[in-house]
Amino acid sequence: MDDIRMIVTDMDGTFLNSEHKVSPEFPEIYEELKRRNILFVPASGRQMLGITKYFEDLENEMAFIAENGGYVIYRNQELFADKMEQEHIAEIIKSIRNIPGAKSVLSGKKKAYVETDEADFINYISQFYTDNKIVEDLTLKNEDSIFKIAVYHSEGSELNVYPFVKHFEKYNLEVVVSGKYWLDIMNKNINKGNALEKLQNALNISPQQTMAFGDYMNDIEMLKNSKYSYAMKNAHPSVKQAASFEACSNDNFGVLKIIRDYLNNN
Repeated sequence: MDDIRMIVTDMDGTFLNSEHKVSPEFPEIYEELKRRNILFVPASGRQMLGITKYFEDLENEMAFIAENGGYVIYRNQELFADKMEQEHIAEIIKSIRNIPGAKSVLSGKKKAYVETDEADFINYISQFYTDNKIVEDLTLKNEDSIFKIAVYHSEGSELNVYPFVKHFEKYNLEVVVSGKYWLDIMNKNINKGNALEKLQNALNISPQQTMAFGDYMNDIEMLKNSKYSYAMKNAHPSVKQAASFEACSNDNFGVLKIIRDYLNNN
């Protein structure tokens, strides 16, 4: 195996268990990664604050890919930030309102925005969107930089949302199923794989020196940009097809098992 210089991992369904918790073994493993100068990079569809809250004491040492690649920071310095066009946002939100059971979240640089005050939904999204705000109308102009529109459906996004919004790709947008209940819409070519490439180029790290982990379709480009790509046992079938290897499930903290094996054998 080549010397690994970067390890990038999705969060929900991959690095975190089903209770959205980090393995108690992580601090010890992280210290060994740090000693070997291996950069650890969480990569998620979450907003930045929804990722960094898990690594509060380490932010100045790590890189983070948020918003499915729309926002990238390295050692607290912004490397890349994207912004959607307001006219597209308004049209998409109006369309989503016509999908029974669908709820929209506008994910911005400063906050996440919703137009529902349902307590259960607000509590649920607060796991992923730590700093959120209820507004009257998501179609109105927002002064924040909006990275993506995230759409939630309690009965599944792949069947209940994707068929009704995939046509927005005509506006040079990405429409991707990002989880069992979530779908994300963002600018074309915004994905974790391209964000990872920006980070690799900035740090002079090659795909051959990169290990990556994921479980859903929004992870596929990232896995393809890493020689040592792992799909979780609980991953979507298309992700398993894209990855070179398989790790055990997120509830067994499969990411850390693979990393520990690498550290023990190299």
